[in-house]
Amino acid sequence: MSDPPDEFDWIAALRPLTRGAPTALGLMDDAAVLPSRPGCDLVISEDAMVEGVHFLAGERADIIARRLLRTSLSDLAAKAAEPFGYTLTTAWPAARGWDDRMAFIRGLDEDGARYGVVLLGGDTVTTPGPLMVSATVFGWVRSGRTILRSGASPGQALVACGVIGDGYLGLKAAGGEPLAGAEALARHYRLPEPRFDLRAALRAHAAAAADVSDGLVADALHVARASGCRVIIDLARLPLSAPAGAWLTRQPDRAQALLQLATGGDDYALVCAAADGEALVSAAKACGIPAANVGAFVEGTGVEVRIGDRVLAPGQLGWRHR
Repeated sequence: MSDPPDEFDWIAALRPLTRGAPTALGLMDDAAVLPSRPGCDLVISEDAMVEGVHFLAGERADIIARRLLRTSLSDLAAKAAEPFGYTLTTAWPAARGWDDRMAFIRGLDEDGARYGVVLLGGDTVTTPGPLMVSATVFGWVRSGRTILRSGASPGQALVACGVIGDGYLGLKAAGGEPLAGAEALARHYRLPEPRFDLRAALRAHAAAAADVSDGLVADALHVARASGCRVIIDLARLPLSAPAGAWLTRQPDRAQALLQLATGGDDYALVCAAADGEALVSAAKACGIPAANVGAFVEGTGVEVRIGDRVLAPGQLGWRHR
């Protein structure tokens, strides 16, 4: 009987994902070497996911890999960065055998090709707990042109680019809840789209941006806090998908339902500050992405959530790790 695959078999299986990039050193070293790109800043972001917390227990390994890469790259999309590579850490439980690991590689290969990123290195371990995976992603932005959370100013518009609430409803659909448009909603949750198609629009119009991972209210507040101002959000203006709009009409408490959509998270839309909000909305729509002016940044601190003229007490603002 042959020995079970070990970490070196795993590294060998991962090697094609480098696509021959010299920076990865063939995964034969303990590091990658990243040359600088003249006139650019290197943007780095890291995300980790745990089975049963950030994706459903028992989820297909290829979907896990693609979700990991997409959610990690979403942070670069919010910076208007051009992605080029990533490092990977995996902690495999015994229940996830070699077939799962090869499916994971296939998922990385598919979306690595889709977004033009190569594997640069990483680490792998085993764990007695649930599957844990982590990616660190790298991208380039012209020097001094990175769109940060801290660029908002009082008087600027709050713009949501991408639909809000499909992540919240998609988790329900992926868990088996019967919803109109359940297949599309579940796909949105499992395989969100990092909004690199908005790169030119952000560079032209956005002063600050963040991706909506924790929830629109929470992530808009992250931007406000980083920028030293207050944000007012009007939930009546949220850009919603057709399934989310249909779900909303069936809820007995519209205000509470809108709060659920705006705080549920996992949308991976972008919330932006813009001096000319309508210009950013128009630019996003020209890319085929729903967008809306959903509020404003003002003097002060904190967040105010309203529906038209009615001010709400939002309670929990979004997802938080405990």
